[in-house]
Amino acid sequence: MSAQHPQIPVPGLEPAFEVVVELGALEDHGMTRVGHRRVVPIIGGHITGAFDGEILPGGADWQVVRADGSVEVDGRYSARSSDGELLYLHAVGVRSGDPEVLEALLRGEAVDPSEYYFRATITLESATRPEFERSVYIASYIREANAVRFVAYRVT
Repeated sequence: MSAQHPQIPVPGLEPAFEVVVELGALEDHGMTRVGHRRVVPIIGGHITGAFDGEILPGGADWQVVRADGSVEVDGRYSARSSDGELLYLHAVGVRSGDPEVLEALLRGEAVDPSEYYFRATITLESATRPEFERSVYIASYIREANAVRFVAYRVT
């Protein structure tokens, strides 16, 4: 490649942190002007890796169920480290799969993660860790009966 046209970097993935988010009971708001709205309260959990701490209760996942049954995810919540450092996480993504698989997940049944797609982009905010705000993160999820687990990767 010439200096006029440098090679475009190929991104890689670097494991950053793992999260377990404990979920409250699903609130089904029914059909609204934006679609079938559901809200899933976040009641706790933990984060380990580049940031270690507890997921604080009070956040939620604001979902819209698409006509095909896929779920648009919009999760917003905070974590606090043992020394009081706060981290805000915002996850935007999609969970999709065959209708019977999505129904099984909704019933809280154990489903092999290879049977569905559940990915999101994660945006971080931190007053004490500005490096978190200078990177892009993506995550791969597993849905469990009362929790979601994911690994977030920093895109290099």
